[in-house]
Amino acid sequence: MRPRLWLAAVGTTCLLLNPALTGGAMLEAQQASAYVPLDDWTMPYVEHLIATGAIADPAPLTRPLRRADVVRALEAADTARLSPAATATVRRLRAALGSEPRQPHFRVAGGVGAAVANYARRDPLAAIDSTGPRQAGRGHGTGNADLAFELATGHVVATTHLQFDTRLKYDPDWFGKKNRAIAGRTAEGYVDAQWRLGEVFFGRLDRNWGPVGIQGLLLSANPYGLDHFAVSVGSARLHLEAIATQLDDRDSSGSVVHRFMMQHRVLFVPGRWSVALWEGSVLSGRERSFEPWYLNALTLGILEQWNNGGNVNSFVGVDFEHRAPVSVFGQLMLDDIQVDRGGATDTKPVSYALTAGAQGAIRGAAAAWRISYTRVTNLTYRNEDNLQVPLYHSLGTGRNFDDYDQLTGTLGLLPRVGLLLTPEVTYLRQGEGDPRLPHPVVSAYPTTPTIFQGVVERTVRFAVTGAYAPSGRVGLSVDAGVHRISNFEHVSGDTRTRLLGSVRLSYRLQGGGALP
Repeated sequence: MRPRLWLAAVGTTCLLLNPALTGGAMLEAQQASAYVPLDDWTMPYVEHLIATGAIADPAPLTRPLRRADVVRALEAADTARLSPAATATVRRLRAALGSEPRQPHFRVAGGVGAAVANYARRDPLAAIDSTGPRQAGRGHGTGNADLAFELATGHVVATTHLQFDTRLKYDPDWFGKKNRAIAGRTAEGYVDAQWRLGEVFFGRLDRNWGPVGIQGLLLSANPYGLDHFAVSVGSARLHLEAIATQLDDRDSSGSVVHRFMMQHRVLFVPGRWSVALWEGSVLSGRERSFEPWYLNALTLGILEQWNNGGNVNSFVGVDFEHRAPVSVFGQLMLDDIQVDRGGATDTKPVSYALTAGAQGAIRGAAAAWRISYTRVTNLTYRNEDNLQVPLYHSLGTGRNFDDYDQLTGTLGLLPRVGLLLTPEVTYLRQGEGDPRLPHPVVSAYPTTPTIFQGVVERTVRFAVTGAYAPSGRVGLSVDAGVHRISNFEHVSGDTRTRLLGSVRLSYRLQGGGALP
């Protein structure tokens, strides 16, 4: 992170910490609460209860959730109208997540596990090919262990979560060392100051902005270990959020090029609606620092680019959700839309991404269905400056692919306490475009398709994922899928059927208490 980013972070922090500047309103708040990681064993059950309407969503269009917010939602659940399995699941989650003590306290959690899979990637739908951006990686039996420590005092919480997992050695997405017996990483590590009307955060935490269960278009959990500075100001129904981060440096013609990303949004929750308007900027350059006019979350980056003459890849977008017996949700991101047609550069194909979907409950809280459609065009995320792409160690900060569309339907079932099953059907069309490829030259614009470059690979996936937690300590997760792939690896006429599966077993312990 460059000096100007640090100065801006310190300045914003001082503004929020100083009661003379904030009128003291932010200091009248609850005890700080740590976030529940997106991959925590409790989250699939929490998301199922939210999808079926058994509990309220504590933070629409935002993940992860704070533990205290999840506990309050569980405590407010009307268990009289729930199925026996859902009622027992609510009670089990409340016991597992506990409550936030008023006094300063600590928590310690850890676990061990083992897994067997015939692919190494985290996302089985990204594990289609033998080579290229969707290569599956080697299947293997793996072992893992993790240890998390949390310290909360007053309005501040600090958390670190260490993971050691031999799977990382085989994962094509993992950018760290792979020549050791055990690969390790810090999954979460942050200091977070929280008040009723504000938050200041620095560290590492997987985030997703957008409809729940759908990867955010510009901010998702795709990248491993994206450290960032974040700030939020406002109430639960109306607030401004911003993040700033340094992407990995790149080498260009023997020179180190620094790369940065800024995102901010306004989130409004009027009744059953949730709407977020957002924008992002990716900037790069030799010896470039993070200019303050891009760090400023109260300006529009695209206007600053026009007015300051900077070279930046700008994105604007909207996320929305309407909660009802049949809820609807969607996302739209505009990357490069050509309005003028005065020259050769104006013939560039449009770049955008969108998702639209609906979901609802079946027989109360017993089951939930969801269907969604996504389209990401060929040149989305790419820019004439090939280093101004929202990639962190070659992983998209939002979607990890472009030049595709996808239709997915799922059904969430909770037949008994601790057992969650999710059948899935997906149809995916993937062109040969990719955000890691160079941007086409101007002379190639007329022959560059808006979507589906080259031979289109088509995949039909039938799968079921399952999670079983007979107690708060033992957990089992399973993923089994059949992929019918046409034009395999973009070769016309090559059709293959692939079976992908994984089984993971884990054992967890946790404890804590008041600070001595």
